[in-house]
Amino acid sequence: MLLTGFHSYAQNDDEKQLKKIYDAALTEGKAYDWLNYLSNQIGGRLSGSLEAQRAVEYTKVQLDSLGLDKVWLQPVMVPKWVRGIPEFAYMETSPGVTSTVPICALGGSVATPLGGLKANVIEVKGIEELQTLGKAKVAGKIVFYNRPMDPALISTFDAYSGCVDQRYSGAEEAAKYGAVGVIVRSMNLRMDDFPHTGSMSYGDTAVSDRIPAAAISTNAAEMLATTLKLNPNTKFYFKQYCKQFDDVESFNVIGEIKGSTHPDEIIVVGGHLDSWDLGDGSHDDGAGCVQSMEVLRLLKRSGYKPKRTIRVVLFMNEENGLRGGTEYAKKAELSNENHVFALESDSGGFTPRGFSFDSSDADLKKVQSWAPLFEPYMIHLFQKGFSGADIAPLKKSGIVLAGLLPDSQRYFVHHHAENDTFEHVNKRELELGAASMASLVYLFDTYGTDFGTPKP
Repeated sequence: MLLTGFHSYAQNDDEKQLKKIYDAALTEGKAYDWLNYLSNQIGGRLSGSLEAQRAVEYTKVQLDSLGLDKVWLQPVMVPKWVRGIPEFAYMETSPGVTSTVPICALGGSVATPLGGLKANVIEVKGIEELQTLGKAKVAGKIVFYNRPMDPALISTFDAYSGCVDQRYSGAEEAAKYGAVGVIVRSMNLRMDDFPHTGSMSYGDTAVSDRIPAAAISTNAAEMLATTLKLNPNTKFYFKQYCKQFDDVESFNVIGEIKGSTHPDEIIVVGGHLDSWDLGDGSHDDGAGCVQSMEVLRLLKRSGYKPKRTIRVVLFMNEENGLRGGTEYAKKAELSNENHVFALESDSGGFTPRGFSFDSSDADLKKVQSWAPLFEPYMIHLFQKGFSGADIAPLKKSGIVLAGLLPDSQRYFVHHHAENDTFEHVNKRELELGAASMASLVYLFDTYGTDFGTPKP
């Protein structure tokens, strides 16, 4: 009976702390202002670019201003791929009869020949179809990958996973059958005119055998598919100027509050500072970066003194290499650092719904015991699942990895596209996400590996 009353007291204490966090985020939050600067004063932050370096400098200054115990830059070598002047493409149904279509080069693609590339088109619904068609039907043609995201899947990330292989490996596989180029339907559930870029790989294909790859907007993909049905001899022309340079030095941006009683136990919260270059990277992943910065500010603002060291990491090069996350985990292992929990925000700045956890079933069950504390804030998902690409290299026995789960229905409308811009981020939704992250970090720090054990 005494234990029950004691636990009620502890729960009431937690409720008060969460309310402090949410009140501070919603009435005096800094995340939206930080994102405004990243998006509108710096813009798209492709790894190795001047904009990426400016983002490193800006976020370090902001972390320094929070009065953290330590702020530093962690060097990391990153790829430098440059898009060049805007791409151009058209369909040609007969000599001189053309229709222009919106495309963009996929990240890491080689350029077309200087005069562009024109060839007949072979449409497929996926990589596996190439084997069925064989080299005789593919050689000398442009492969048009046209498998759409599945609209019946409620989780848009599941829909994305179901077709992203054609973007990532499509050029590598098509080249094996003699294709001269690939065009990939954008990973987007909406019908619009925005092509969506994203990383692709040539695997071990020799540089001389690599073929250019571009994304085509969903509207244009439908038009091309219809045109091919009416006229199988339709040709496709595209021209792109992209180029891969040698790796350059960049940085992960790191700040921390030292733990008062367990300083050697480290909690990480973060997002990736780099973005693609078409928009300004507001949702992917400027939002996650400013939310992670805000977690430390909110904990300090609420007067909470962490038991464990809480560290924000703004990772560089998630989009086309994951170098920042890999380097951070490598350095942590070399330094024998003890990471006990890591939380990432990389699913956009939309309304938070909960969290996904890469953990043991027992640990997940303990985390789920905190669910009632989040009910007033309409946070209800505490489920097993993927955490985040940047923190995945930290995975080891005993650590709990988590990812913020915002509502995902609008995410792929903007993902890797020209319309991933600041005006599409809602201030209140962004702030609610930051408060939810700070609350989860607070609870983990308070209870540690014992989770719901009442506080002494």
